[in-house]
Amino acid sequence: MRALIQQMYTHPSYNRVLVWTKLISITGSSQLLIQALGLIGGILVIRLLPTQQYGLYTLANAMLGTMIVLADGGISSSVLAQGGKVWQSREKLGSVLATGFNLRKKFAVASLFIALPILLYLLRHHNAGWLTSILIIGALIPAFFTSLSGTLLTVGPSLHQTIAPLQKVQVGVSIGRLLMLLLTLFVFPWAYIAILSASLPQVIGNIRLRKLSAEYADWSQKPDPAIQKEILSIVKRILPGSIYYCLSGQITIWLISIFGSTAAVAQIGALGRLSMMLGLFSAVYTTLIVPRFARLANNKKTLLKKFIQIQLGLSGLFISIVLIVSIFPAQLLWVLGKNYAGLEHELVLSVTGSCISLFAGLLFTISTSRNWAINPLVSIPLTLAAIICGAMLINISTLAGVLKFNLFVSSIEVVIYLVYCISKINKV
Repeated sequence: MRALIQQMYTHPSYNRVLVWTKLISITGSSQLLIQALGLIGGILVIRLLPTQQYGLYTLANAMLGTMIVLADGGISSSVLAQGGKVWQSREKLGSVLATGFNLRKKFAVASLFIALPILLYLLRHHNAGWLTSILIIGALIPAFFTSLSGTLLTVGPSLHQTIAPLQKVQVGVSIGRLLMLLLTLFVFPWAYIAILSASLPQVIGNIRLRKLSAEYADWSQKPDPAIQKEILSIVKRILPGSIYYCLSGQITIWLISIFGSTAAVAQIGALGRLSMMLGLFSAVYTTLIVPRFARLANNKKTLLKKFIQIQLGLSGLFISIVLIVSIFPAQLLWVLGKNYAGLEHELVLSVTGSCISLFAGLLFTISTSRNWAINPLVSIPLTLAAIICGAMLINISTLAGVLKFNLFVSSIEVVIYLVYCISKINKV
């Protein structure tokens, strides 16, 4: 019996399970804390900001997400893919990251020039004064640059699976955000204060991330023209889709902001806050699953097996989440406060749409981690066709209609990326 137990402990499968259990427990517990802190902060913002201010806050955050996607343009995915080839060399990984940062700065400036005038128009459209609009835009700029830097700074630790220190930094940033919101919003319940309070702790987090990343990447390296060419070859394929995603990824916000009231914008933003816990699974996925999938050898059988396992796991998870929300919608809405009561049906639609949209986003992430970038001449016409069909079939002048529209379009995107990923694996 003792010999049998000893054999079990020394079996490779046992060690593999033990390693994965440890990684998932560390990442899962850290991300659970991070998402819980984020959810508390989000609820605090919803309850303390007046409806008008929260509507403006929702518009600004939607534009921030758009700016980040536009400024990235596929750079972070390509840097991860290039880094996955040289992750064991500190000098080569440093060169990849230096090249990525150099490109990111140029893209960021272009993103600001495009997005900020549009945000200014939308804020004025929803009756924000000139001073309020300028303050919101001013608060958004540091949030934009710190978020961009943070994504690239995690590449080295992620490839080396240095999970615990990485999670400590992220937990520290989340605690800092919540403390800043608690210290400011009770006295200054304004949208730009909420944005600025949430972004300042990321500055300290980025300093810690750079020190952590320096263990695996030599930051004294200069941008490499050959690596830049490799990154740009992927960016050229991803960027058109990223530009399109700037419009379609936040399409519910844009439709409501154009056709609806500021209160409707606030409602859709508040409902989206309850989907924040999905970030827990997204973070675990991008921290543990994507880097490991990026490092897999070009073996068709292995890639297909791992890909199917990942998608089945995600499907089961999202179905469970939607079922729970369908059973307890009123209880979940109570968290948001009385201003958002009676939106049970809309809540279920919002969470379902968020799950499907995240599914599509994770499929896109895992494909680009292998340098698989779907041709935008294929993806954009297909999703545009879905948008046109959805607009013709669904009444998008109501909150429920916009949420149904988002659900329809996201489902089409999931099908597109599933078919694309499987076809790429079959060609290996």
